[in-house]
Parts: sequence; C-alpha cells; structure tokens
Amino acid sequence: MAIRNRDKLLQKLQALPDKVRAAVGPAIAQGADEIVALQKRLAPVKSGALRQSIRAVKGTYTPENANVRGVGGPGGLVGDPDFSVHVVAGDATAWYARLVEFGTAPHINKGRFSGTQNPGATAKPYFYPAYRALKKRTTARIVRAGRKAAKDIAAGQTGGSGAAE
Repeated sequence: MAIRNRDKLLQKLQALPDKVRAAVGPAIAQGADEIVALQKRLAPVKSGALRQSIRAVKGTYTPENANVRGVGGPGGLVGDPDFSVHVVAGDATAWYARLVEFGTAPHINKGRFSGTQNPGATAKPYFYPAYRALKKRTTARIVRAGRKAAKDIAAGQTGGSGAAE
C-alpha cells in the first residue's frame, strides 16, 4: 500500500499535539492486535511454527530474511514509532509462510528427486483475508480516536504540547 505525499503526512503527524498522538497510538496497536489474532485463527496448523510467526511489530521493521511477508509498508520503512505497525508472518523457522498463503504450482522436481512430478500445493489464505476483513474497522477506529482527541483540544482541553489558554 503506497502513501501519497508521505513526507508531508509525516510532518503533519509530528505537529500533532501529544493528546492526539496518545489517543491514536493505542487505536493503531489495538487494530494490529485484532488483525494478528484473526490471522492466527485462520492460519493452518501442522507444527504451529507458522501460527507462532505471525506478529505485529511496532516502529521501523526490517525482516530478518527475505521470506517474511507483511503489510504496513515496505521492509525497512522509517517512520514515527508511535504510528508505524507492521503485521508480518514468517521467520527462519516458518520460511514457507508465502507458500501456504498463495500455494505452489505443479512442477518437475530437481535435485535429489530429479524428474519426479510435484503436484503443487493449494493455497490456504490466512494473511490477506484477515487484513482485508479488518482494514476498514481498524481505519475507522484510528480516525475516531484522532477526531475525538482533536475535538477535545478544540473544546479547550489542552493536550501536553498544545497551546495554553
């Protein structure tokens, strides 16, 4: 998901009073936790490694290996730690996360079993269906929290670094 005018958005977020930042941060974390919980419920289980590898990472995130898949921006994206959450699946143990999500095509094996037919694996989506199902709810929660905090500030209740009355 690309963010247009990202630098301009980050400048505006830095200018927000502490009260708005304090209200929006927990809303973002709660949304990420809900997405992770649903993904874990939908993930197929054999050894449990895939389910255990699904997590939300706050702040800047760089995957430890190329097999980690996630949402929240490209890996290594530098952002405000209070406003950056990456939901990821896969690690060194569950390197096959994307193969489970998207499946594999039938193919002829190479190496040890050279020449034999591999039937492939059917996709068992768990990651993106959960993300898509909760994206609107999470976005609405974040917007509501920010709007409520902004209304409180506008009503005269100062937030941390807001203007004194």
